[in-house]
Amino acid sequence: MAGRIPSSFIDELLGRVDIVEVIDSRVQLKKAGREYQACCPFHNEKTPSFTVSPDKQFYHCFGCGAHGSALGFLMEYEHLGFVEAVEELAAMVNMEVPREAGQFSENKSQQDLYAVMEKALQYYRLQLKQHAQAARAADYLKGRGLTGEIAVEFELGYAPPGWDNLGARLLAQGVSEAQLLQTGLVVKKEGGGHYDRFRDRIMFPIRDSRGRAVAFGGRSLGGDDGPKYLNSSETPIFHKGRELYGLFQARKAERKLERLLVVEGYMDVVSLAQFGIRNAVATLGTATTRDHLERLFRVVPQVVFCFDGDRAGRQAAWRALENALPVLSEGRQINFMFLPEGEDPDTLVRQEGKDGFEARVTAAISFSDYFFGELAQAVDMSTIDGRARLVERAKPLLAKLPDGVFKHMMAARLAEIANVDQAALADIGARRVSSAPRPKATASGRGGAPTPMQQAIQLLLHRPSLVSLLEDGVVLEGLDQPGLPLLRQVVELLRESPQLSCGAIVEHWRGETAGRHLAALASRPVVLPEEGVETQFRAVLKNLAALRDQQRWEHLLAKIRLGTATEAEKREYSELSSGKGR
Repeated sequence: MAGRIPSSFIDELLGRVDIVEVIDSRVQLKKAGREYQACCPFHNEKTPSFTVSPDKQFYHCFGCGAHGSALGFLMEYEHLGFVEAVEELAAMVNMEVPREAGQFSENKSQQDLYAVMEKALQYYRLQLKQHAQAARAADYLKGRGLTGEIAVEFELGYAPPGWDNLGARLLAQGVSEAQLLQTGLVVKKEGGGHYDRFRDRIMFPIRDSRGRAVAFGGRSLGGDDGPKYLNSSETPIFHKGRELYGLFQARKAERKLERLLVVEGYMDVVSLAQFGIRNAVATLGTATTRDHLERLFRVVPQVVFCFDGDRAGRQAAWRALENALPVLSEGRQINFMFLPEGEDPDTLVRQEGKDGFEARVTAAISFSDYFFGELAQAVDMSTIDGRARLVERAKPLLAKLPDGVFKHMMAARLAEIANVDQAALADIGARRVSSAPRPKATASGRGGAPTPMQQAIQLLLHRPSLVSLLEDGVVLEGLDQPGLPLLRQVVELLRESPQLSCGAIVEHWRGETAGRHLAALASRPVVLPEEGVETQFRAVLKNLAALRDQQRWEHLLAKIRLGTATEAEKREYSELSSGKGR
């Protein structure tokens, strides 16, 4: 289809990447016979039911039903779009992603917007060096103790005063007004035209996890009547509830991060980096969202929130705690660090240095201590009524935790603090076998015997080279069975590309009902020795041929009974009858 990445490229890409390598770099796999296993990253479980097959280049979870190729895993695990996941995989194996003629308009539009943002970034950086009023910006940065080296690393820039600086420059470089408006770099005037969104501000570029410039934060130098900090508006390439300032730089600076420190502002991130603390990130003028947390926990097992110790800081910390509840399970750790009154990370690190500041981070309050401490402060723990109130407030919050060991332990801690029998809180801490619904058994799943048609498809998925035994295709002619159209399509695909893996085959039907059927069949183990697969496939073909002959015989018998059969059809009926031993 015009405008999409060619399917032939997807096939080649999936042939080059190793699904085990892709998944193992994100989820620790253990060898289990010819396959690999892990606890599923898509639902909570204690006993591993997530399997990865290097032969099939396919993953499947028997607990929640998650399945797919390396491409599908990246999309699900990293929350990437299809094109983004393709580009991510391609980068791993040094492949250039081609585009068919008439490139998909949405994708091309987004690529153009990234290019516009990069032009803006370079413009702002140049202004910090050359503009006549840039000395004010440079003096401010020096006054905050930043060196030129750290300013270069974080690509700090300057938006000069005036209503049409950036807009005029980018228009002259061939950027359209529509693109400027889409990126939020300019604002549309009511009477027509536009003006620059950022004016007389120090500019902090925001890069996404792949290093693309997607937005800016601007710190006012006093010449603009707007807020002290102004962020880019939401655009097709920027969603502030997902992005984190400094995450790209943190991952670039530290190959193996153990924890990330979430602070309030851009300058906090840059100042901490100046002192060698390279694991700080900041949300973009919004509370920490579930998307933020999922992104953080894909990088590190521990997140430390750093807040002011005043009332506003405590309120922000509690909002972060509430947003963290649905994503917090065993293996994920959250701590809370509160700053002394009147201090921020920037001022505190200057007073105490890197070692002193990091000691505070290490001593941060645990999630459970902060949770129960805040709730207990609001009630009288010396009375039964107060402890009952504590339980009443805690139960709906703990119910948001994913089922698992952590939730069970939090319920036990609540029982201990409130001095009640843990059985009274069983509805909080009770554990189910799995927090994800198990798929219903179907004929193509583990709950029923597969039909010969399903067996044929399953064996082709297991060993695509078997298609050579179906070269004439006669066995499929005249057959009328559920699943035959899908089998024909799989056969046609494999005749053109017999080298495809199981994962690559299933990928051809992404998002379609047929894809779900194929994935269900691919997930079933083939309980045969490898040398017996071909023999089994020949037996399945023989069964399909018998079904075909039976259907033809019944059709001819009906015509004979109706008196509409030709002489040739009567002879064919006799031959089929003798072949059946009738």
